Amino acid sequence: MDQHPPTESASVPLVIGVGNAYRGDDAAGLVIARRVAEVARGQARVVEESGEGAALLEAWRGARFVILCDAVQSGAAPGTIHRLEPAWTPVPTGFFRYSTHAFSVAEAIELARALGELPPRMLVYGIEGADFAAGLALSPAAGGAVDAVVCAVVADLQTYNKE
Repeated sequence: MDQHPPTESASVPLVIGVGNAYRGDDAAGLVIARRVAEVARGQARVVEESGEGAALLEAWRGARFVILCDAVQSGAAPGTIHRLEPAWTPVPTGFFRYSTHAFSVAEAIELARALGELPPRMLVYGIEGADFAAGLALSPAAGGAVDAVVCAVVADLQTYNKE
């Protein structure tokens, strides 16, 4: 089953939720994507990915505006929200160290940059996780940050769609 139908227009914003639903806070990006899909119907195409780099490169191929949401661990307080613009700043590879893939989000972004395939406009939202152990629930800190990121993503989509 193709998760990325070729009929979608490149001008439609793409929201990618990254994570593993069975590893606690690692599911934050997936939860955000699901909520954005409910709240922002018709404003964006929303997909879920595991964080494997090659799949991410394929997911955003040809897209003009991408918002990627994932859990991170940078040493900041759990629940901290990070907003990065990869066009201006490289994404720290240490942010995504809980990925089960050797070639993950940061590496995919930097490879896309090196190949000239980074979307013209890209935002990365990361929620600082507290607990990445096996389990279905987000920690209170990460769960508490999800609504704020959903609101920020919806605002970014509305701004883009008015341009």
